[in-house]
Amino acid sequence: MIAPNLRSGYTTGSCAAAAAKAAVLRLVADLDPRRVTIGTPTGRLLELPVHRRATGFGWAEYVATKDGGDDPDVTHGLLVGARVEWSAQPGVLIKGGSGVGVVTKPGLAVPVGEPAINPVPRSMIQAEVREVLHPGQGVQVTIFVPRGEEIARRTMNGRLGIVGGISILGTTGVVEPMSESAFRRSLAVQVGVAVAEGHRWLVLTPGRMGEKVAIKQLGFPPGAVVLMSNFVGYLLEACVARGVKGVLLLGHHGKLVKVAGGVFNTHSRVADARLEIIAAHAAALGASSDVVQRVLRANTAEAVLPVLREAGLCRVLDRLATVASRRAEEYTQGRLRIGTVFLDLQGTVLAADAGAREIGRELGWVPVERPPAGRVQGEEGVD
Repeated sequence: MIAPNLRSGYTTGSCAAAAAKAAVLRLVADLDPRRVTIGTPTGRLLELPVHRRATGFGWAEYVATKDGGDDPDVTHGLLVGARVEWSAQPGVLIKGGSGVGVVTKPGLAVPVGEPAINPVPRSMIQAEVREVLHPGQGVQVTIFVPRGEEIARRTMNGRLGIVGGISILGTTGVVEPMSESAFRRSLAVQVGVAVAEGHRWLVLTPGRMGEKVAIKQLGFPPGAVVLMSNFVGYLLEACVARGVKGVLLLGHHGKLVKVAGGVFNTHSRVADARLEIIAAHAAALGASSDVVQRVLRANTAEAVLPVLREAGLCRVLDRLATVASRRAEEYTQGRLRIGTVFLDLQGTVLAADAGAREIGRELGWVPVERPPAGRVQGEEGVD
C-alpha cells in the first residue's frame, strides 16, 4: 500500500533506461531529447527529463536525475547516465561504468563479477534501446553514476559484496513512498548472501552496536552477521526460507526482551512493553512489590539493570533470554534452533542462554560463565 498524500518517484533502473534511450535517439535520429517516455514492467508509462552530457563521433552520453519522490532514499538527486556507442555486433550489450558497483559475492540476482545492474533494469534498458534501433543495428550501452562510489558508502552494498558504486535497481520502475516493505526486503537479501557464502548459523542483530560487538568483540564471522533492524519475525522467516539451521539473536536487552513477550516487530510505536515484561519475570522469580514498582517506573531498560543488580536478580535476564529463544522457535514452528544474547549499551554481555552457547560454538565462540551471584556478567570487563 502506498502512503497517502506522498509523491511517487522513479528508480535508478528507470533513469538508466531513459538515459540510454535518449542517447540512442541522438545516434539514430540526431535528436536532442529533453524528455523521454519509457515503459515499466507494470505497464505504466513514465516520462523522465534527460539532458545531454557529451557527444562525439559514433557515441553519445545522456543523464537522468534520480527522483525518489517522498521516499527517504540516499540516491535521490543522483545523476544516472548512459554512454551509447555503435557496435559492429547487432543487438544491445550492457556494461557497467564508473559509479556502478560490481558484485563480488554470490547470492544476489546478478552473478559474481558482473556490474550490479539488476535483471529488471537490464530488461528495461534492452527494451527501450531496441525500440529506437533499426533492424540489424548494434550498440554498447555503458551505465555510469557520477558520485556513485561516494553514495554507495551510505548503503548496504558493502555488506552484500557490491563494491565500487551503487546498484541499478527497481522491480516496477517506480519508487513508492512507503518503504517499510522495501527496507525489509533489502535486509532479507543479507540472508541470501550469507547462505551463498556457506553460512548456516547466523547472528541477527538490530543495529550497528550489535554488529560491532558480534564481529570485533566476540569474533563471529562478518559474513554470518545480519542486520535485522526491528523486523525480527520477518528475518526469522527469511532464514527459514533460505535453509538456515540456527540463529543467534544478539542485541541490547531493551530491544530483545520484547521477543520474550511475543513481539516480533520491536519498533516502539508497534509495541513497547519492555518494562512490563521485565517486571513480570522479576515478580515470577520472587521480586518484591517495591522492586517491581521500581522496574516499572524506570525511564529505560538500561536503568533497570542497577535495580536488578541491587536486588540480586540478575538471573531475570537469563530467564528472559531463554524465553525469547523459546518464543522465537515457536514463531518459526521449530524450524530454526535459536539462542539469545543480551547486551548493555557498552556492549557487555548480560546474558546468554543455552541456545546461544550451542550456536556460539558453531560460530567459534564460547561465552564466559556468569561471575559470582549478584553481578552482571562482564561487569569487570568479562564478556
